[in-house]
Amino acid sequence: MADHINIRQAPGTWVVRAAGAVLGESQNALELTEGSYPPVIYFPRGDIAMAFLDQTEKTSHCPHKGDASYFTIEGKSGPLTDAAWSYEDPKDAVAAIKDHLAFYTDRVTVEQL
Repeated sequence: MADHINIRQAPGTWVVRAAGAVLGESQNALELTEGSYPPVIYFPRGDIAMAFLDQTEKTSHCPHKGDASYFTIEGKSGPLTDAAWSYEDPKDAVAAIKDHLAFYTDRVTVEQL
């Protein structure tokens, strides 16, 4: 793993809410820290209501994690475009985040219960 990336089991129960609705709750979330960036919580897909997320055409590349795919959250008040991302085929060093989603906290609420 890159020296500046750490992945660990996120302690406790985590929830993600968007537009007033709970999209997911997990006791199996992962916390990824990367350098001086704030920690990011990655939720297992099985703990997320994927019916409310649509994969978009947006992608990005991280030299340490690989290629990210993005998802729009369909809410009652309209779409939250590219509000979540996932590494479909992450680099071996961060393979733990495969089949997990992370969310932009300026668009949704991610909090520990």
